[in-house]
Amino acid sequence: MDIEEEIESILYIAREVSVYKIPPLKANEGHRANDWGDLAQPLWKGRLRIIEKSTGAALQFEDSQTGDLFARAEYDPSHPSVDAVLDSSRYFVVRVEDAGRKAYIGMGFVERSDSFDFNVALQDYTKRFKARLNPEPEVDEASPYLPAGPKKDYSLKEG
Repeated sequence: MDIEEEIESILYIAREVSVYKIPPLKANEGHRANDWGDLAQPLWKGRLRIIEKSTGAALQFEDSQTGDLFARAEYDPSHPSVDAVLDSSRYFVVRVEDAGRKAYIGMGFVERSDSFDFNVALQDYTKRFKARLNPEPEVDEASPYLPAGPKKDYSLKEG
């Protein structure tokens, strides 16, 4: 076989996320979910998957039923494409790039626990990414948790 298959790992799956059209960012302020209008009326609803390959990780917004791709955002920990909003822990702003064009979309989770798991998945990937860039040298030293010096004899003496 000449075709080289790349291993794909799914880091996170959210069964339901909402996508919103967001207004432009005001100077020196962060994004606020309350500025996005009626949060009960999203632009799109579907599934989110974070997929890692050897080339990097990406956020994929897909239709829950058909699996059709709605949007894809590459995730680079050195230039993160995901920002948390200032007024909620369930909403984020995602930078989507396609053929040199950039768009910012709002993303929201139904449950706070889903947004927590999403954050943890991105943090774990970032930690692994940085460890790959700066591998720690192997050191043959004794553990700092073990006492140094000869072992002490605590056995009871006869007599």
